[in-house]
Amino acid sequence: MTMDTIAATPFLTMVGWSVAILVLHISLQASLSTLELGSAWNAGPRDEEKKPKGALAGRAARASENFRETYPAFIALALALAIMGDSSGWGMTGAWTWIIARVVYIPLYLAGIPYIRSLVWVVSLLGLAMMFFAVVG
Repeated sequence: MTMDTIAATPFLTMVGWSVAILVLHISLQASLSTLELGSAWNAGPRDEEKKPKGALAGRAARASENFRETYPAFIALALALAIMGDSSGWGMTGAWTWIIARVVYIPLYLAGIPYIRSLVWVVSLLGLAMMFFAVVG
C-alpha cells in the first residue's frame, strides 16, 4: 500500500468529520458555560474550580465526555481501515453509522431525551463493532 492510496481513502475524510464533531462538542460546552459563568470567567485563568450548575451546560459537558470515551476507538479503527485499503463493506458502513449516530446524539442529550438517546449511543457502538470486525475479520 502506498501513501497515495492511504491518502485517497474515504476513512481519512471520516476522521476529518470526526474532528468537526469534536470541535462542535467543545464549542457547545464552552459557549453554554460562558453564558452561565460569564466572559470574565472564560477569559480568566480559571484557578477556582467553578463549574456551571445549569442543566444545559452540564448536559453539553457530559455529552462531550461521552463522545471522547469512544473517539479514540473510532480513530484507531478508521486509520486501520485506511491502511488496509478496503473502503467498502462493513468498515465503511460502521464508520458512517458511528458518525451519524454521534451527530444525532448531541441534540438528544442537550434536550434531555432519555431512552432514544441511549438507543442512539448503542447504534454508535454497533458502528464501532462493524469497523472492528472489518479490521479483524
